[in-house]
Amino acid sequence: MSCSDSSPSLRPSPSSTPSPTVPITPTALGWTDRWQSQLLLADSTPTASPARVLRHDGASVLVASEGATRSVLLRPATPPLAVGDWITIDGERVDQLIERTSLLQRSHPGTGLSQPIAANVDIIGIVCGVDRPFSVGRIERFSALAWDAGATPLIMLSKSDLVEPAEMSALESQIYSEVPGSDVITVSAALSKGIDELFEQSAGKTIVLIGESGAGKSTLVNAMAGHNAAATGDVRSSDRKGRHTTSSRQLHVLQEGVCLIDTPGVREVGLFTDVDTVDAGFDDVTSLADSCRFNDCQHETEPGCAVLNALADGSLSANRLASWRALRREAASSELRANQAAYRQQTRKLAKLYRGAMDIKRMGQ
Repeated sequence: MSCSDSSPSLRPSPSSTPSPTVPITPTALGWTDRWQSQLLLADSTPTASPARVLRHDGASVLVASEGATRSVLLRPATPPLAVGDWITIDGERVDQLIERTSLLQRSHPGTGLSQPIAANVDIIGIVCGVDRPFSVGRIERFSALAWDAGATPLIMLSKSDLVEPAEMSALESQIYSEVPGSDVITVSAALSKGIDELFEQSAGKTIVLIGESGAGKSTLVNAMAGHNAAATGDVRSSDRKGRHTTSSRQLHVLQEGVCLIDTPGVREVGLFTDVDTVDAGFDDVTSLADSCRFNDCQHETEPGCAVLNALADGSLSANRLASWRALRREAASSELRANQAAYRQQTRKLAKLYRGAMDIKRMGQ
C-alpha cells in the first residue's frame, strides 16, 4: 500500500499550536481484554496494579498507569524489561512481567546476544529518508527483525517533500521490485503528508520506529503528536547523516489509541533470529525452492534447480538471492550462538581445524 496523495493532512503539523495531552488511561496505553486475562494468570500480589513501561533509564523505568507516570527502581530480582512491556507494580517495586505478545530484538554488536528494543508492538515502522541513498539490504534485515518479533513491517519513505514526484514514484517502484510483498507508505512530516494514513494503520496499536540516524523518526513522532514530543536535529549536508538526537527508547501516547515508540538511530542491524523466520520474509525465493528437483537442493549447480532457473530468466534478481543466502547464514550463526553449548563445541571444532591447517602449512615450509 502506498500513499502518494499530495493533499495536506487535517492533522496539526509540528509547528502548529500544541495539541492537548492525551489522557493516560488503560485504553490509551493499549490495555485490552487480552491483557486483563493475562493479568489474571500472572502470579501477582493482590495489591499489585498494571502499568506500561514508557522508558528504560538503566537503574529505573518510567512507567504509566491510569492517570499518572512515575519512575520505579529496578531490583536485582526484576526480569529484564523493554519499552512497551506490561508489568505489575506493588508499592515502589516491579512485581511481575506480564507475558509479552511480541519482542523486537537484535543481536548485540559486542556480545552477539539478544538486545531487546521494544515489546508488545504490532507494527515495525522502517523509516528510510529519501534525502540519502537507502540500502535495500538494511530494509530486508529490519523486515526479518520485524517478522521475528511477531509484528508487521511497514516501510516508511520519509522526507518525500525533498524529492520530485517522479523520483518518489521511482523509489516506491524500486522497493516493490526489490522487496516483494512490502507494505510501503510515503510520508512527509513537513507537509503532514501520509500522517492520516499512518494513524489509520496504527489506530489502537503499538508502532515502533526504527532506522538510521537522521532518517526522520523523531520528526514523524512530532508530526503525529502535534507538538514537539521528541528532540530533532539537523543532518550533515555532505552525506545526509544525522546526529543521535534520540538517546533512549520512549513510548508516546497519542490520539486514537496509538502508542508510538521512538528509538535511537541504529548503525548495525545484527540479526537475532532463526533461518525459518528469514525464509518467511523471502517467500518469493522459498516458493521457488519448493519446486526444485531435489529436496536438499543447495541452489548452487544442481540440475533442475528452480531458483537458478528463475535467476537465469530474470524473474529473480541476483541481489535478492544474495541477500537471502547472507541472511540465512547469519541467522544460522545466531541460532548457534543462542545455543551456548553448541556454539562452544563448534568454536572448538573450528579452532582445531585451524590449528591443523597451520601445522600442515608449517610442515610444508
